[in-house]
Amino acid sequence: MGEIRSFEDLIVWQRAHQFFLDVVKDVDAFSPGMAARIIGNQVLRSASSISANIAEGFGRRTGKEYTHYLIVARGSTTETLNWYLKCRDLHLIESAVFVTRRATLEEILKMLNRMISQQLAKTRS
Repeated sequence: MGEIRSFEDLIVWQRAHQFFLDVVKDVDAFSPGMAARIIGNQVLRSASSISANIAEGFGRRTGKEYTHYLIVARGSTTETLNWYLKCRDLHLIESAVFVTRRATLEEILKMLNRMISQQLAKTRS
């Protein structure tokens, strides 16, 4: 793994960014209607927050602040899964899409949890 010079070098940010691009496609395919529009806005907002908080935390450059933003990104990841469960249950997306998105979110969660643990270990030592 090369040197991390920018948040764009972080694999977790790359995964979260690609996930957001996939979410945009999913939401664009929703059937018209007020509920779909409201849920679409929420899933877009929460999904965009994942990579945004990773980037903001990276830019803060201090262990405690970086950890805080990684924790916020983790919360946004879980919130996004919540919205995808609603999308599945309301038949706004196909089951196969849900399975794929859930797997990606779980991968992002694992990466964030690992990073948070590493940051907490650094700040304790």
